[in-house]
Amino acid sequence: MQRYLAYLHQRLDPVYPSMEIGSFSRLLLRKLANMSSVQIYSDKDRIFPDETLEKLISAIDRLARKEPVQYILGETEFGGMTFQVGPGALIPRPETEELVDLISTDIRSKTKGVRILDIGTGSGCIAVFLAKAAPESFVSAWDISPEALEIAKQNAANNSVEVDFRLIDILAFAPENEHKSALDIIVSNPPYVRYSDATEMEANVLEHEPHVALFVENMDPLLFYRKISELAIEMLKPGGALYFEINSQMGTETFELVKTFPFSDVRLLQDISGKDRIIRAIL
Repeated sequence: MQRYLAYLHQRLDPVYPSMEIGSFSRLLLRKLANMSSVQIYSDKDRIFPDETLEKLISAIDRLARKEPVQYILGETEFGGMTFQVGPGALIPRPETEELVDLISTDIRSKTKGVRILDIGTGSGCIAVFLAKAAPESFVSAWDISPEALEIAKQNAANNSVEVDFRLIDILAFAPENEHKSALDIIVSNPPYVRYSDATEMEANVLEHEPHVALFVENMDPLLFYRKISELAIEMLKPGGALYFEINSQMGTETFELVKTFPFSDVRLLQDISGKDRIIRAIL
């Protein structure tokens, strides 16, 4: 353990705050050394087998290069479930947990057999969470990335839910008759970071997470919200709901855009930190 701790601090002290290093250390020891929380705090004299020590050192080196710890471990927690993650899909964020909690609460007031579409599913965290929360629902999930869909499919299997995954470019999608007025809920956490804001992002995000899921052109940052709102008008049933996670810096602009569509009720909601984060629109 002492050799591990010495290397951890040698490599990471110049890069991360001490509290973050402590969090990384606990995650690495639990996953790679199979240690419990009690063992981590009490077993300071443990001697790791060479194979375990090599895994720990490799992980520390990757952290020093600003690779996200979730990618290093290959998994993360979301909504009380474990999700596989990799460079082909964004790492699920705590803000998105607030979005799915809201939707799952709203679903309870609906009849059984709710039909849900998750646009830009990434790791599948939204679709899988909702399929778990409402097991009698029918959940579809679309993404433009084959790599993301493979990760999402594995997450659905690992969490024992069924989701209909499809490779679809939402900007090129035109609904056919079978799609019209067919859905109870559409949800999306689309790309919303302007390229001009990239300089403000942390290196672990900018250098490792997929840009196709992050960025949108500076000249039209609400492109996806406009297109998905257009589709929602055609694809939602009367009384159906559209949910967006949004760029907190563009809350008012996104809200005003969605209000230009013929929804009966549009609301801008804040996250636990008081930032504009969610739009809910009822058809």
